[in-house]
Amino acid sequence: MQQQVKQQENQFSFEYQEQTAIRLDKFLALQLQDQNYSRTFITNLIKQGQVTVNDKVVVKTNQLLKTGDLIIINIIVSKPKDDLIAKPIDINIIYEDDDIIVINKANNLVVHPGAGNFDNTLVNGLLFNMKQLSSTNQDDTRPGIVHRLDKQTTGLLIVAKNNQSHHFLAQQLKDHKIIREYLALVHGKIKAQSGTIDAPIARDKVHRLKMTVSEANAKVAITHFKVVETFNSYTLVSCQLETGRTHQIRVHFQWINHPVVNDPTYSKFRVEDSNLGQYLHAYKITFKHPSTKEIMTFTADLPDFFQNRLKLLRKETNN
Repeated sequence: MQQQVKQQENQFSFEYQEQTAIRLDKFLALQLQDQNYSRTFITNLIKQGQVTVNDKVVVKTNQLLKTGDLIIINIIVSKPKDDLIAKPIDINIIYEDDDIIVINKANNLVVHPGAGNFDNTLVNGLLFNMKQLSSTNQDDTRPGIVHRLDKQTTGLLIVAKNNQSHHFLAQQLKDHKIIREYLALVHGKIKAQSGTIDAPIARDKVHRLKMTVSEANAKVAITHFKVVETFNSYTLVSCQLETGRTHQIRVHFQWINHPVVNDPTYSKFRVEDSNLGQYLHAYKITFKHPSTKEIMTFTADLPDFFQNRLKLLRKETNN
């Protein structure tokens, strides 16, 4: 029996601004990476005639883009009407009780289902491993999810098992009482040992999947940072979020000309390994427990690829 589906469509437009030619499918995959669309999914849309370049339909995935090209893509997906799929996905749970779960999210793990990825996310793994998750989110694809991390940002997340806990944690988040601390490796040497980046963030008017520092239609965004370690051409910083805007740390450090290393969206430097993504890790989180009201703090070690990069940089700096 054929499964019933509902069609969903979104349209995105981009202007290619680089001097070097790039394949159409590769460019779109990079632009849409944070939306969790795979390159295969994008390739199929191109072949289906859902992409135009300068108002002309293009079906060749390897077409080379040139400076000034205007690309429009229609994202058409089929989402099952059935319930979310529970799937045995490996999840690193570092704490669990009757109310909450604290997870150390792995790299390249999408937090919740979305277009093009319905059954290989953290939520699918939670459904497989947990008997109960909160259902307070208006979006029914996000059971238990109080806050999120980007696909290629690693580190700590809190998940709520029941609605009472979810409401309590969400209010803490709204009141800026959940302290989230990150480690980021950024380009260049930051001269100040600490600082605050206070710059409002809005959606980019041209590249709709990107965020940017702007005064127009923007929201307050504040990031506090401290320099942890300095290398020849890089700086390791710890960041504490006062607000939680989309891509906040990545946008803020791009704005002060110290973009996060290997950031495929916001760095002006070459992406070294697209399988790793930005060197950004949510290493520490502090919050009040929804039932006991105890202040709880959790930390998570840097992933191996991040630690190995720091070891290499220390060796280069000391030589």
